[in-house]
Amino acid sequence: MTAHVTIRIQEEDFDIAREIEQLTRGRTDIGAIVTFSGLCRGTEGGDTIAALMLEHYPGMAEEEIRRHAEEAMARWPLQGLTVIHRFGRIAPGQNIVLVLTASHHREAAFHAAEYLMDYLKTSAPFWKRVDGAKEQNWVEAQARDEAAAARWTKS
Repeated sequence: MTAHVTIRIQEEDFDIAREIEQLTRGRTDIGAIVTFSGLCRGTEGGDTIAALMLEHYPGMAEEEIRRHAEEAMARWPLQGLTVIHRFGRIAPGQNIVLVLTASHHREAAFHAAEYLMDYLKTSAPFWKRVDGAKEQNWVEAQARDEAAAARWTKS
């Protein structure tokens, strides 16, 4: 069977169970699915978050995510993967991102999901603004996120 890859950038919410069902429908070669879903928090460092505003560069963002998805498929024996990233105004408690990786065994699925999330967190062409009660701030990648992403760099 061929690997199933889905990449979507969308404003509307997504249904995690439906996405898993679409990835696995008719597949008996999948033994593990790793699911990562990122949500908008309501606080950061003690400050209240009213919403996140996520912007992206249409076309380029999809292409870059697809490039990293293909890298994950080349590095690990995956039967499929799904990456969905939202843009626009996202309120606390709402979904931001979904990464699903499917493989025969859990190890490959876990590694691929971590790889994709480390990329999305540090290098994907998205811009994130935190709208607080009193101010708005653009967010940059944190040192801990950069360190996590560095482990995937080929030497």
